[in-house]
This record gives sequence, C-alpha cells and structure tokens, in this order.
Amino acid sequence: MPSKLDHPQQTHHKTLNRRRILQMGVAAATTLMLPNSYGKTLSNAIEMPDRKLSLINLHTGESIKTTYWAEGQYQANELIAINRILRDHRTNDVHPIDTKLLDLLNTLQQTMNSEQTFQVISGFRSAKTNATLSKNSNGVAKKSLHMQGKAIDIRLPGCQLSDLRKAAIHCQAGGVGYYPRSNFIHIDTGNVRRWG
Repeated sequence: MPSKLDHPQQTHHKTLNRRRILQMGVAAATTLMLPNSYGKTLSNAIEMPDRKLSLINLHTGESIKTTYWAEGQYQANELIAINRILRDHRTNDVHPIDTKLLDLLNTLQQTMNSEQTFQVISGFRSAKTNATLSKNSNGVAKKSLHMQGKAIDIRLPGCQLSDLRKAAIHCQAGGVGYYPRSNFIHIDTGNVRRWG
C-alpha cells in the first residue's frame, strides 16, 4: 500500500522496478540451474543468433543443412524437416526431436570446431522398432529415450570418436554412450550419466 508521501506514478514506477528485478532474478537463477551448455547457449542467444546443423541419415541417405534457430527463435519449418530426416526409417514414423538435443549437437559441432555433417545411425525410434531391437540386442534399452525424440546415435567425420565422446561428457547435458566397435556415440537429454 502506497504511503501518503508517494505519488501514484512513483508507486507504479516502484512496482515496475520490483517486477523487473524479480524477472531478472528468475532469469539468472534459471540460467544457473541449467547445465553449462544450455546456460551458455541461452546467454549467447543474442551474440550468436543462428544455430545450424548438418545431418545425414545413413539408412535413408537423406541429408539436411539447416539454420534451425534464427532471429531469436526456433524455425518451425526447419524443425519439421529435421524431424523427417531423423524419423524411424523402419516404420517411417515421424516424431518431434527435442530442441535441447539439437542445441547439444550444435554445441558439440562448435566444440569440435567442425563443419562436417553429423552421420546419424539412429534418431527417433518407434516403440515397435525399439521392442524389436531390444529383443535382439542387450545394448538397447527397453525404455529408450530414442522413443521420445530425446536421443541420437552419431559420428562426426574428421573427429576422433573418443574426442567426440569427451566433448559430449564435458557438456554435462545428458547421457553419453560410447560404442567404438560400431563407431558411434549415443547422446541424449536425459539424466547426466555415461557408459561404454
């Protein structure tokens, strides 16, 4: 409640200042609570307005080179195109890919200082495909994050697989699986963990 000495405009101004301070505090706290790569991505959104990816699906041969984030927002048509490239090639089911996963790929590419195209071994997997793969291999989780569009299996030409793994682990943004015999790493946006 304003004091008798406060002018109505001063009270409104104080309220706006309090709101602004609270908003800034919430934004700062949110950034601090996110993994380093996400906080970095958020804080650099103005400095680096474009986020790009280059992907090839090794099963279909389809590829995309895209700017999926521009002018401060995700580009809907580009996300649709990425979802299509990363679909379950066995069933043709398409599912939205987690934008945090795309941002992680973008961060990895910058960390590796590479302009090469990510080779995708597996993106989205339908429940049917995952169940089949799980029966035939103990390396496939029954509740895989691939089924939620939150995981991808990749390699990056010109980069040592072990270096790509180290960079992914350093991001502290989710799970990192190492499969040197099959020449790929798994990354996801689940809990921070590692295996392989």
